[in-house]
Amino acid sequence: MNTQFVRPDEKDISIEEKLRALHELQSVASAIDKIKVLRGELPLEVQDLEDEITGLKTRLHNLDDEIRTLETAINNKKTAIKESQTLIAKYTEQQNNVRNNREFDSLAKEIEYQTLEIQLSEKRIKEYTAEMAVKKEAIDASKEQLNDRMDDLVRKNKELEEITEETRIEEDKLKAKSEKIESFIEPRLLSAFKRIRKNARNGLAVVTIQRDACGGCFNKIPPQRQLDIASRKKIIVCEYCGRILVDDKINELPE
Repeated sequence: MNTQFVRPDEKDISIEEKLRALHELQSVASAIDKIKVLRGELPLEVQDLEDEITGLKTRLHNLDDEIRTLETAINNKKTAIKESQTLIAKYTEQQNNVRNNREFDSLAKEIEYQTLEIQLSEKRIKEYTAEMAVKKEAIDASKEQLNDRMDDLVRKNKELEEITEETRIEEDKLKAKSEKIESFIEPRLLSAFKRIRKNARNGLAVVTIQRDACGGCFNKIPPQRQLDIASRKKIIVCEYCGRILVDDKINELPE
């Protein structure tokens, strides 16, 4: 199509010109869609990998923090054991200098208490050590998984860059053409086009009549309505799917 689009403030725009512009915009948008299809799921795969890598890095950071917390707890228990051992030695020495059985029994209870504290601390140290071992295994597994995902990301990015480079020039031309056409269409109509296109399963907002039916949903169009569409005197939408309807000769410019 060789329509030369000019900005709305440079001339009065007829309904026919608006319809032709919308149809041309749809053609350009569909061509851009085909390029995106050519790229396939790669952009989504790249995004998913980036999200997974971010999650793994966060997991590793949290595991490191948890291990540091466990190390601190183990050190605290070791310190507590030393303190209890010091107290046991002190109370044992004091027992040698007691004046009565009551004082001896009181010191014996303190020694027993500190012995229990040592046993409890040793138990906690074993628990913390076992928990640390599990977390270190999780870190090793997460690091291996992270390395694999990083390799996958490099490979997917390379594939995407190659495909993008192959189609970049064509896509840039189409986007420039799309912007030029959009500048020709009034904002309200352009907004409606984009809204319909967004909601359409195949991205078609403007369709032609094909075999007496809507080219989008394939429901039959009454003859009189087809005549109205062919006259290009007003913008008509399909009553079934809401797409903008144009006749199949919309591309043919008047002599």
